[in-house]
Parts: sequence; C-alpha cells; structure tokens
Amino acid sequence: MNQRSITITVGNLTIDAILNDTEMANSIWDSLPISGSANVWGDEIYFSISVDATEDSNASDLVSSGDIAFWPPGNAFCIFFGRTPASTDDQPRAASPVSVFGHIDGDEKLFRGVAGGSDIKIVAKE
Repeated sequence: MNQRSITITVGNLTIDAILNDTEMANSIWDSLPISGSANVWGDEIYFSISVDATEDSNASDLVSSGDIAFWPPGNAFCIFFGRTPASTDDQPRAASPVSVFGHIDGDEKLFRGVAGGSDIKIVAKE
C-alpha cells in the first residue's frame, strides 16, 4: 500500500500528516474530508468527527508530540504537540487512551498558534 497523507488546515496553518497502516487510519481515510471546530486542551487540538470506533488493543494515554490519534469517548480526532493538563512530565498525555493512527509531517509546534473555535479541515493530500 502506498503511504497515505492528509492535509490539515486550521486557521492560517496548513500542515501534512502521514497515516499509519492500521484499521483506525483506514476509518479516518474513508471518512475524508472531515471538518469541525478546534478545541484546545493544553498542547492538544481535538474535535469530534463522524467516525465511531472502539478503543484498539494498542490504545494508550501516553503519546508522542506530533502524533495524531482517535479518542473513542468523544469520537474525536486529536493532534498532540506538547504537554496537556494530564501530563506529568514533558510528554503529551491524553485524557484517556487514544488510538494513534498517524504523525504530523512537519513542525507540530506550529499548532500552538491555533485558537479554540478555529475552523479545521482535513482532506486527502493530492
């Protein structure tokens, strides 16, 4: 399978991400394009999407900066780029286990400039 990329646009920021080869990534890919309103929780952006999935066996609340993940309790697409209120050190930590399905291809710290309520759109990269 070819490597699949998505383009995330929020506010005046556009950045690409690369999807893993997992069922969760397939579900996200099949639901594109996705749009919503960004919520900010520490150095995480998340928003509800129309994908409904249960927690996978690899789900964890510990993630890496730049990870993109699905949070089942909120049916949410999550972008991690630093500490969250749940962090105990410099590593991002989700509110509860998430299923990581990809990683930002670029400088994820740029998301720090995004304000809550910003429109966010995710499309398949051409």
